[in-house]
Amino acid sequence: MTEPRLQPIEAADFQPLDPGAGPERKKLPLTRWLLLAALAVFLIALWFLLTARSLEVVVVAEEEAQISISGFSLPFGERYLLRRGRYELTAEAPGYHPYSSELVVNRDASQRVEVILQPLPGLLTLETQPEGATLFVDGEAIGQTPLLDLSIEAGLRELRIEKSRYKPLAQPLDVTGRSVQQRLSLSLDPAWADVSLATEPAGATLLVDGEPLGTTPGLFEILEGERTLALQLPGYANLERDLTAEAGVALDLGTLTLTPATGVLSLSSVPSGANVSVNGEFAGQTPLELELSPDKDHRISVSRAGYRRASTTVSMDAGSTAARSISLKPLLGDVVIRVSPPDAELLVNGEVVGRGSQTLALPAVQQRLEFRLEGYEPLRRSVTPRAGLEQLVEVTLLTPEEARQARLKPTITTALGQTLLLMNPLDSVRNEFSMGASRRDPGRRANEVLHPVRLERPFYIQTQEVTNAQFRQFESEHNSGQIEGNSLNREHQPAVQMSWQQAASFCNWLSRREGLKPFYLEQQGIIVGFDPRALGYRLPSEAEWAWVSRINGEELQRFTWGEEFPPSTVQENVADNSSAYVTGRILNGYNDGYVVSAPVGSFIANHRGIYDLGGNVSEWIHDVYTIPASSGVVVTDPLGGQRGDNYVIRGASWALGRLPELRLSYRDYGQAGRDDVGFRIARYAE
Repeated sequence: MTEPRLQPIEAADFQPLDPGAGPERKKLPLTRWLLLAALAVFLIALWFLLTARSLEVVVVAEEEAQISISGFSLPFGERYLLRRGRYELTAEAPGYHPYSSELVVNRDASQRVEVILQPLPGLLTLETQPEGATLFVDGEAIGQTPLLDLSIEAGLRELRIEKSRYKPLAQPLDVTGRSVQQRLSLSLDPAWADVSLATEPAGATLLVDGEPLGTTPGLFEILEGERTLALQLPGYANLERDLTAEAGVALDLGTLTLTPATGVLSLSSVPSGANVSVNGEFAGQTPLELELSPDKDHRISVSRAGYRRASTTVSMDAGSTAARSISLKPLLGDVVIRVSPPDAELLVNGEVVGRGSQTLALPAVQQRLEFRLEGYEPLRRSVTPRAGLEQLVEVTLLTPEEARQARLKPTITTALGQTLLLMNPLDSVRNEFSMGASRRDPGRRANEVLHPVRLERPFYIQTQEVTNAQFRQFESEHNSGQIEGNSLNREHQPAVQMSWQQAASFCNWLSRREGLKPFYLEQQGIIVGFDPRALGYRLPSEAEWAWVSRINGEELQRFTWGEEFPPSTVQENVADNSSAYVTGRILNGYNDGYVVSAPVGSFIANHRGIYDLGGNVSEWIHDVYTIPASSGVVVTDPLGGQRGDNYVIRGASWALGRLPELRLSYRDYGQAGRDDVGFRIARYAE
């Protein structure tokens, strides 16, 4: 066997490794990559669909809305797919306020959200005939017409248009909103009647409720309601006539004949305050002006207590004026003065006449005596001397402490918190005066007959009218009501809608509550009379009411604010411009801020500290209603009859605004409750 031959080993050349060398890799085709991406998208979408919640968004609006939801959402019509979480939802539509709110998607599979878009205000253009009317929207004053593109919130609105001398107009309006323009044109109906009037002779001035309107002949625009017409022409007597005017209804009053003016005699006396009778008929107290028919003799008598009667005969030419003063001779009576301590100073009618006890011859008329001494309280007395009859006045002065205990309280407070002030007529410079009014007083009514009265008995009177809150402690269910949506029933408004019987019964109830003897006599709950000696609560007498409201020093006031008419400033709550739609008897151009009654005491008190005597509500008076006799006989502290069918009402109210009613001498009467009649209380001090 042959051995194999060995081949020699040859060296090989060194070749470095190729760094890029290695096994060859296979590349995936593009279609496979696309397939993988689609699979991933499918899985994500499947995950979203399995975890998302369905949300329906409903937008309430007239226009198509644009809806936007923050974050990722998948819309399907009105539905959106969203995962659980918090989102910001916004919605917008033409003519609506943009909406934005946080949206919470919970685990419920199907959810619903309702979005109510609020419309933008509408644009209203309002025209009225005539222009210059005030527009109220839902009770709020907006402006005066014409009004262009006025922005008003959408919805049903109540429009009210008011203009002086025109009837107010109320109209509902459905405001479209969404910046939609609406146009409204309205005509206001006049609140006056066209009244034709002529006079013979012509040229007379026509006054309506005291305000000049023009001269005759003419066609006059007179506001609707009850009016008082007055015709004035120099040299002729004033002519008055009541008229009920109906808006839009023309009236022809024809030609009214004026009568020549009477002669006017200005009569005064020394002393003043004397009673005057003309041809046997009481005419008033001096000083006064007398109207005397021309070209005939008139017998004038002047008398005053304590003085001799004086008489004279006067004849006047038509339209003439004259003045005359009559001095009365006093009737003297002896008055014996005994005073302790004996060195006290004595004054008679304000004049010093000496010290200590003495005998004086004084006119037989009421005299005011005053006693003074250092260290003692001054003391006042009154005495009426009588001719041929000696009178004795005994006085003992008191130290301040003794006087303090004896003195009447100037103010008392009831169990209900009402304040009453003391009125002492004897401390006044004038406690005798004429009630009623002269026939020459414009607006004077037939029941305002002049008659003299004297007040001597001190009394208390409430500073304010009785309120609803106070009256409801007596009658818990009492309701004063409302007028055209204006409440009369608030706590501090004066109580109204009660009869005279209810007001008097309230006084007796309050008297019994405080342990006072009731003033009024009752049988089975009905007031049948009164006891003038009782010191229980009562209604003010007519004379007391007139004295408190009218006597200011020596003056006899015509209105609560003085003599001018109309008042230059706001003084009382009466029928003003704002009250025109609840009462036709307004005081034109006057605005006291209240349509109906105001809280008691809202206006200034009079000179005696008493509120609302000339306004707010008229007031029940104690006296039975009668027309006084013109006898000239002075009555002291009159209280009227024990009972009657009707009772006196005094003072104006929120519902009254004409000249006759605003005068303090104005008298009304009734017995049933009214929405403008309340009351205040009074009582005798001793």
